[in-house]
Amino acid sequence: MITLPPDYRPSDTEEFMNPLQQAYFRQKLLRWRQDLLREAGDTLASLGEGGIAEADLTDRASVETDRALELRTRDRARKLISKIDQALDRIANGSYGYCEETGEPIGLRRLEARPIATLSIEAQERHERMERIHRDD
Repeated sequence: MITLPPDYRPSDTEEFMNPLQQAYFRQKLLRWRQDLLREAGDTLASLGEGGIAEADLTDRASVETDRALELRTRDRARKLISKIDQALDRIANGSYGYCEETGEPIGLRRLEARPIATLSIEAQERHERMERIHRDD
């Protein structure tokens, strides 16, 4: 197990996806996953507090809308946790940080901004262009 210095940030001067960078992104993904799970637990606790006790129809509708929004947010978080788990698997098997289309490095800035990225910026842009073309058909 690698211990990261507290102020460590991956840099372009290092070998791409060296053990320090892998440990850094693994730690970042695990923290993100833990935060999402904690928020999901908080949501479950608030939803489990009982039914809607609002007597006024408008207040009841507002509470119901808030709950529906929260459930949609939790569903997105659930999908995100799955992507985080896939990224952690890629770290474990050594394919993390490399574009799944081209095999080229994704880039540290992109991974820093979106640690679950599986495509380089160029491949992502091509993918989005193709989606727009086919969506317009």
